[in-house]
Amino acid sequence: MPPACAQTAVTSVSREAERAARPGPAANFTGTVSVRPIFPVSPPSTVSAGEVTFQPGARSNWHRHPMGQHLIVTAGLGWTQAEGGAVVEMRPGDVIWCPPGVKHWHGATPDQGVTHIAIQETVAGSNVEWLEPVTAAQYRR
Repeated sequence: MPPACAQTAVTSVSREAERAARPGPAANFTGTVSVRPIFPVSPPSTVSAGEVTFQPGARSNWHRHPMGQHLIVTAGLGWTQAEGGAVVEMRPGDVIWCPPGVKHWHGATPDQGVTHIAIQETVAGSNVEWLEPVTAAQYRR
């Protein structure tokens, strides 16, 4: 007999072709970035996820998440940094955890793009607080 969870009906299927990538807003990113939703918040869950692709030299602004954020790197080479910390390299297969409220950024290296899946929770209608752009001096280490 199959496990109990196999007896539960699937309530929805989201096909990749239905989740088109869109440009990352210039107000939140430097360079060319695309964001493809993976899944939105589905109450009572507060978790959402998206696939973010940064072209070489592209990066997010500084930002923080109320419940933290997991990044799963799927392709390329990138960097991430928490405020006051060292720039950390991100490679495919790496999983990065940024704790709640920690100011950080992430993106591609100057010569290579990077793609990651971002997973975060929403609190009071928001899953991110966008802050100022990462300066060229901060980005170049």
